[in-house]
Amino acid sequence: MIPLSLGEIAAVVDGTISGDGSVTVTAPAVLDGRQAEQGGLFVAFAGEHVDGHDYAEQAGRAGAVAVLGSRPTPLPTVVVEDAQAALQALAAHVVGRLRDGLTVVGLTGSQGKTSTKDLLAAVLSSTGPTIATAGSFNNELGVPLTMLRADAATRFLVLEMGARHVGDIAELTGLVAPDIAVVLNVGQAHLGEFGSRAAIARAKGELVQGLAPGGTAVLNADDPRVVAMRPLTDGPVLTFGRAFHADVRVHGLALDRLGRPSFTLRTADASAPVVLPHVGAHQALNASAAAAAALAAGVPLDMAAAPATASLSKWRMELRHLAGGATLLNDSYNANPDSTRAALDALAAIEGGRRIAVLGEMLELGDDSEAEHRAVGEYAASRADVVVAVGKAALPVAGGAGEQAVVAADNDAAVGWLRHHLAAGDVVLVKASRGARLDEVAAALA
Repeated sequence: MIPLSLGEIAAVVDGTISGDGSVTVTAPAVLDGRQAEQGGLFVAFAGEHVDGHDYAEQAGRAGAVAVLGSRPTPLPTVVVEDAQAALQALAAHVVGRLRDGLTVVGLTGSQGKTSTKDLLAAVLSSTGPTIATAGSFNNELGVPLTMLRADAATRFLVLEMGARHVGDIAELTGLVAPDIAVVLNVGQAHLGEFGSRAAIARAKGELVQGLAPGGTAVLNADDPRVVAMRPLTDGPVLTFGRAFHADVRVHGLALDRLGRPSFTLRTADASAPVVLPHVGAHQALNASAAAAAALAAGVPLDMAAAPATASLSKWRMELRHLAGGATLLNDSYNANPDSTRAALDALAAIEGGRRIAVLGEMLELGDDSEAEHRAVGEYAASRADVVVAVGKAALPVAGGAGEQAVVAADNDAAVGWLRHHLAAGDVVLVKASRGARLDEVAAALA
């Protein structure tokens, strides 16, 4: 974050100062006082059950020198009516001051956002100082907090942008208009919130509509709903994918014995080999999206096609060899029907003995939930030898998987079954929405 005095912050957010207004904030803003850095800003929210203002002193002990909140605290505080609006205004101000020499990339999609963001950040970091969204912190609070991590040295700012309603991404691009807008896909994530895929497409299209003048849209050539966003901008468009007409094309895709992809990225006038350390054919599409965005940012193809050093955020296609000789594929961070099918394809591609899919609930599917869970169960039966459906909400998965299904009442039951039945050579996939907490199952096995 660029250094700002409390007086400057108060002027930007239309707040009043309680305490020493000469204090200068020199480190990023945080919502969790325990994560404060020396010289940082603690943003306090008064929630229904927890009041962040009560943790100001804790934040101070961790290094925070000031608070942004809705009432005074023991630390010097900028007091505002709406802490969220103030946080967003401050982020917009900071990035606005850094705009010369800063390339902003916005990235969205129903699945693959975080992995693609991780790949892109690795590529851009090899070219210049890069700030990118941590994990999946991609909402109305996460985006401004990421923006506030930028400083005068930052060359690239990569912002993952999520949405649960039409208008969410437009709100985020209102804070900063991206120079490059990457749309990965239009799937079924949050279908229950949006109501239809058409509404999801409108929401994702807001990123393209929010481009800065002359900005580049980077679109998935394999997804008709994404390609249809081309008319939403008058600026240049770059496409990626496996389609023959893609501007950045995945060619000659192959998987090794652990399901890790290798391929060639081709453009109209160049090509570059890519070998990824990450599991799943779908990672090739993510890498092509990252490469296309890097090309739009001015990175040469040989560097744009080299994300091999990227480490993905936790619980995303993590491959681990277990003590008993089995292999664990932990993709438990989140799930929807499309991402679950991609994970099941990855499971099927890994060489080994039995393939066991441990699947829990996929949230926010609305009225289609039961049918979608059953369909995933059917698909799982074609990719795995055993399908362990965890929890009551996953019972339709078992119904779809038929004779290959094992029903586990809860996570403990799933762990118990796995410990009793896992053998050397088996490959186990763990996949569900975050609310199912199947990371606990993966942790118990590791």
